[in-house]
Order: sequence, then structure tokens, then C-alpha cells
Amino acid sequence: MTFRNGLDSLLRPEDSVLVLIDHQPYQLANLNSHDPHMVVNNSTALAKAAKAYNVPTILTSVIASRGGAIFPQITDVFPGQEVIDRTLVNTWQDEKVVDAVKATGRKQLIIAGLWTEVCVAMPTIHALGDGWDVTVVTDASGGTSVEAHEVAIQRMIGAGANMMTWLAVVAEWQRDWAWTEHAEELGQLLIQHCGGSGIALLWEQQLLNTPVPKEA
Repeated sequence: MTFRNGLDSLLRPEDSVLVLIDHQPYQLANLNSHDPHMVVNNSTALAKAAKAYNVPTILTSVIASRGGAIFPQITDVFPGQEVIDRTLVNTWQDEKVVDAVKATGRKQLIIAGLWTEVCVAMPTIHALGDGWDVTVVTDASGGTSVEAHEVAIQRMIGAGANMMTWLAVVAEWQRDWAWTEHAEELGQLLIQHCGGSGIALLWEQQLLNTPVPKEA
């Protein structure tokens, strides 16, 4: 096995391309590995982060006329962008999607989608076989059961995929707190999508903006 380690193995925004797969109502209706609210939250946060860090993002659905359109929370992040609608279950067999990924010139392929055991695992394993460096965002994905999700993750790890959560992805893109270009967007991501950490950030901002009491 080739281990994925060393500084060059960490994610870089300039080398990343994100593919969001089948975040649709039909798939969400039988999502049982996660709280559905959290998957909507996390996939939206991931989409917003990609936009903030200028990471090209491909949106794709499967037979949207029956399964429903991708969550508006995601498509609203990319107004006017085409959603590639497929018939193929395996996204990496759809030439339009693969061509869109290749056109970015990026080498670090990041995937999240519903369901983990089908529409995430199949393109991940396929792309790995084609030589891509693939990261799966596990908490912006989900399966029909906890077992299905976890077994799919183990299967993909065995094939060579890297597993991360959405906040870990953002942390690797940011890498250095001295890099302030995206500080405002990152702060808003934490506030809007990171629960207690976001509230703590608001509290910190409040304290920093509170005048020091004058001595009597």
C-alpha cells in the first residue's frame, strides 16, 4: 500500500476540485446514517467553502425529474451554474462530469454525495483506479444505514481514498491563520454552519468589541 502522508498530501485550494453528487430529495428521504439536517448543513458549508477558496465545483444529479432537484441550499451558492443530470449511477462513467473535472486542471479530487455506499463509493473507486488523488467528505455524505455508510468508507479506504470531514477540508485549505484573504468568509462559515464553535466565535467578537470599563 502507498501511504498518503507528507506535506504534499494535504489539500491545497489551488489544486482541489469538488464534485457534489446527488444531494437530492429522494436520497435524503432514506438517509439513515446521519441526521438529515446535518447532511444538508454540512454539504452546504462545503459548497460555500469551495466558493470562498475558489475551488471549482461540479454539481451533478441523477434523473432529477424523478429524484428531485439538488438542494437549493447548494445550488444557491452557485447561481446560474449548470447541474449535470445523469442516468449513470457511477458519476465517473459520465463523460460530461469527467470532462468538467479534467478541464479544471486540478489534481486533488474531492467528492461528497448521497448515498455513500453507491453514488460516492463507485466514482471514488473508479477515479482512484484512473490515478486520481481522491478525498471523500464523510459528513457531507450519507448512506441508507450506519452500516452501509461505514462499510462503504472502509471499502474506499481499502482502495486508497482519503477520508475527511468538511471542517477538516476547510482547515487544510486555509492552512495558515496569517493568510487573511478568506478570513471573513471563513468566519461566516463557522457562524452559520459550525454550531457551538460559531457561537463561541460570535462571543469572542462581542468580547473584543466590548469597551474596557473605566476605573472609578
